[in-house]
Amino acid sequence: MTARTDLTPTLESVVAEVRSHHPDADAGLLERAHAEASVWHAGQRRRSGDPYLTHCLAVAAIVAEARMPPSVVCAALLHDVEDTACPPQRIADQLGHEVADLIAAVRTAEVSAYPRAGRGTTLASDADGPSWETAVLAIRLADRLHNMRTIAFVAQTKQLLKARETLDVFAPAASAAGLEAVGRELEDLASAVLRPAASSYAVTGRLLAVLTLLLPSRQRARWQEEWTADLATLTTRRARTRFTLHVLFGAPRLSITLRRPFRRERR
Repeated sequence: MTARTDLTPTLESVVAEVRSHHPDADAGLLERAHAEASVWHAGQRRRSGDPYLTHCLAVAAIVAEARMPPSVVCAALLHDVEDTACPPQRIADQLGHEVADLIAAVRTAEVSAYPRAGRGTTLASDADGPSWETAVLAIRLADRLHNMRTIAFVAQTKQLLKARETLDVFAPAASAAGLEAVGRELEDLASAVLRPAASSYAVTGRLLAVLTLLLPSRQRARWQEEWTADLATLTTRRARTRFTLHVLFGAPRLSITLRRPFRRERR
């Protein structure tokens, strides 16, 4: 997987998405939220090297695509502002208490506490607007979704932990909240981390099969079976690659050893 930095949305695209669902939306509110995020995340970088603001915009875009109202999109833009030097009261003063309260709720929300049953029943209609719980959940899910899209820049051990949590907790919560597209993408991204592409396994398997051609013909089946069994126990691409390289460098010596005539010890 690779980062989708080339698809990072702009403020203009986020505003356009919000207005496609809420024609009367106040673009000024979104612009002020973006300005605040720009100030307080200035100089911060993600592991990918991208400005941290790209993450804020990506999360806001996902929330906007979920038809959330402007206040929720503003909270998405500023969902990590509490990790900065931003004064606690500033967001409420600049954007209103609703946005500030949403940000605070997102920080403490436990996705595992949201109901799993009743797919599509918790997302309120556009006329009524989303419930408070759904708005908070939408931001948490959007945050996780963008982090999963860029998970290639995270250490492998953490990738596996995040992917398992995403598959077990976040994807079902998204589906239960009616955010089907988000749920499907979360599931696909997490599965890709936990079950690396079959093609990578096939490539290493084929290479091992080719390496057996270096061995005496009567020994090939045995060694191919043994190497394939060892390969099947390895769960990561890195481990399979390391094992294959080990076999690659050791195969010539093994071939020489197997071709030496057997000498019975004299008594």
